[in-house]
Amino acid sequence: MSEPARGVLIAHGSMATGIVDAVLHITGAEPDALSALSNRGLSPAALAEEVRGLLGTGPVILFTDLPSGSCGFAARTLLRERPDVVVISGVNLPVLLEFVMNRTVPLAELVPRLLSKGRAAIGCAPPGLDDHGDRAAQG
Repeated sequence: MSEPARGVLIAHGSMATGIVDAVLHITGAEPDALSALSNRGLSPAALAEEVRGLLGTGPVILFTDLPSGSCGFAARTLLRERPDVVVISGVNLPVLLEFVMNRTVPLAELVPRLLSKGRAAIGCAPPGLDDHGDRAAQG
């Protein structure tokens, strides 16, 4: 069993706080498993400093709401400093639940699993609309 990874969700506004609260509520995980950080009022450099302060030691996955913008850029700047840091963008609740429940899995196995879980969680109802984008756009 490897050292448990820590997660930090970096997102716009209060998104991070809300999703992290939901994950901890659903799983009962300890609060240090997943931290929330908002970009509100922070430049990318200041945001990167805040994240740096949350990293601690051991493996970390930085989850961001978007691949670009201040959250994504701040997270990616830390990749140069820490080989045990991974950035996953476009986060959703199923990804974070999977992370918290399996954070002792080595990053090389955990990251593909998280990406697969996140992609599989995107869906559409009623069935069939996802095959006909023009129909969905018309309402």
